[in-house]
Amino acid sequence: MSDIVELESRISAALGRIRAGLAQVPVGTGSMAAPAPAAGTAELAALRARLEEERIANAQLEARVKALKDRQDERIAALEDAATQSKTQLALFDRDLQRLREANADLRDINGQLRDALAEGVADPGLINKAMRAELDALAALRAADAAEVDAVLEALRPILAEAT
Repeated sequence: MSDIVELESRISAALGRIRAGLAQVPVGTGSMAAPAPAAGTAELAALRARLEEERIANAQLEARVKALKDRQDERIAALEDAATQSKTQLALFDRDLQRLREANADLRDINGQLRDALAEGVADPGLINKAMRAELDALAALRAADAAEVDAVLEALRPILAEAT
C-alpha cells in the first residue's frame, strides 16, 4: 500500500514539473508552432526531381534483384532435378553392378565344379551347360552395367552440352 502512495506522489510531482515547464514556453513555439518558411520553389522542384530519380533507380534495382532471384531459383530447381536423376541413375548402376557380382560369383563356383569334374575324368554335360549359362549371365550383367555407366556419363554431359548451345 505504501508503494502505491509513493508512486502516486511521484506521478503528481512529475505532472507538476510538466505544467511548470509548459507555462514557461512562449505561445506559438510548441509542437503546434507554425511551419518553417517554405523552401524556394526551384529548390523544391529540384528535390522532387531527385526523389523521383531515386524512386526510379530503386524500382530498377528491385526489378534486377527479382530477376536474379528468379534465375537463382530456376538454377536451384534444375540442380535439384539433376541430383534426383543422378541418384536414380546411380541406383540403377548399383543394381546392375550387384547383378554382375552375383553372376561372376556363380561363374567362379560353376567353373570350379567343372574343373573338379574334369580332374576326376567325369564329363557332365549338365555341368557344362550350367557353366555356359553362368558365363552368358555374367556377360549380360556386364553389358547392363556398361550400359548403365554410359547412361550416367551421358546424363552428366547433358547440362554441359545444353550450356554450350
